[in-house]
Amino acid sequence: MSCQNYEPPEVWKWDQQGGGKFSGINRPVAGATHDKALPKGEHSLQLYSLATPNGVKVTILLEELLEKGITEAEYDAWKIDIMEGDQFSSGFVGVNPNSKIPALMDYSEKEPVRIFESGSILLYLAEKFSRFLPKNGLQRTECLNWLFWQMGSAPMLGGGFGHFYSYAPEKLKYPIDRYAMEVKRQLDVLNRQLAEHSYIAGEEYSIADMAIWPWYGALVRNEVYEAAEFLQTHTYTHVVKWAENVAQRPAVKRGRMVNRSWGEASEQLHERHDASDFIHKTQDKITSGD
Repeated sequence: MSCQNYEPPEVWKWDQQGGGKFSGINRPVAGATHDKALPKGEHSLQLYSLATPNGVKVTILLEELLEKGITEAEYDAWKIDIMEGDQFSSGFVGVNPNSKIPALMDYSEKEPVRIFESGSILLYLAEKFSRFLPKNGLQRTECLNWLFWQMGSAPMLGGGFGHFYSYAPEKLKYPIDRYAMEVKRQLDVLNRQLAEHSYIAGEEYSIADMAIWPWYGALVRNEVYEAAEFLQTHTYTHVVKWAENVAQRPAVKRGRMVNRSWGEASEQLHERHDASDFIHKTQDKITSGD
């Protein structure tokens, strides 16, 4: 039966085959599906992630911290293949009971600290290293306003628009129109803010930019969902300018490569354990044996 004629039953039942591209990994219960410990490298910070927009937020921040010479931000990044269900291992669920990437362990403290949810990880690292989060009360609050704006808004872009426009088994007008309208409203919110400021939360680059750029910067650069023409993202000129400026940052270029397993092989770094990995262990080098 077409979804357009769907009448909800009195009691919902899970149709494992009806969820489109991600039907094999989505389920209505939490918890681990198999026992498997997470790997652990030599650094205090252990990241378990994938280069989706939410994952890229964290690797950008870590690379920005290292760019500033903060050696304590050195980290091991392990790829979590969500299409293979790595996020449902007992080890990963132990770090993030919600089974979503990214997840971080910090072994530098007296007791190991687990941090999950990308916004929480950004805030934790920014506070830990006193970077990219203003100390001034008003400026700090403005930065956090936009960080949490992203956390609340991106599900409309990803789980809403992106799902129905790109991944749903049927193209349905109502949900695509509904979420396209909301995404364009969000882009207008950003465009108005960036018309008056160099960066999202003011004149200083911050974790607000790192949170928003992998979603909305990638959208206007046509790097997610291939929807730039459909949404006419070029008309949001201030967002486009900001997105291109952020994209040129060396740490951003590196951060978006970490735990990436698609696109150009030279831009894929499946795991990251040392700065030299960007030179010697990208997927093109591994495939060629160089």
